[in-house]
Amino acid sequence: MIKTIFFSVNLLLVALVVGTMFGIWFGLNPKQMPYPVYLEHQQLLIRSLNVKLPLLAAVGIVLTIISAVLCRKDRNMLLLLIVAAIFLIVAGIITRFLNQPINAKMMTWVIENPPSDWISLRDSWWKWHIVRSIAGLIGLTILILGLLINRSVR
Repeated sequence: MIKTIFFSVNLLLVALVVGTMFGIWFGLNPKQMPYPVYLEHQQLLIRSLNVKLPLLAAVGIVLTIISAVLCRKDRNMLLLLIVAAIFLIVAGIITRFLNQPINAKMMTWVIENPPSDWISLRDSWWKWHIVRSIAGLIGLTILILGLLINRSVR
């Protein structure tokens, strides 16, 4: 019972994080936005999510690793959870070292004076957002599959 609750919380947290990444990818393509609209949206997202989402993601990663330890006697489940954790960690590394430095720059921008390289930074941020979203989706999918097909979780 405790294992089931633990794994359910793990799955919920990872799904919330990956769902947020997917929602941004699916609905907020910045290439369709003029600079003032883009800047306003990005700065709002950064203020709203730049700390909360990585914190939730870190907790999800830790719970996935703990889940793997709890399932260490089941080799297949252990491997699935390790692979899921690796993909989630990749998404976290991309966030920390590729997206967040661009976020920090964007927070200094003003609507009246766009930086000359704003389009290349926008495109770089978007590219890495898509890559991290795909890594997160793969990690979440593996986590779901592992928990659905494994009887030791119940």
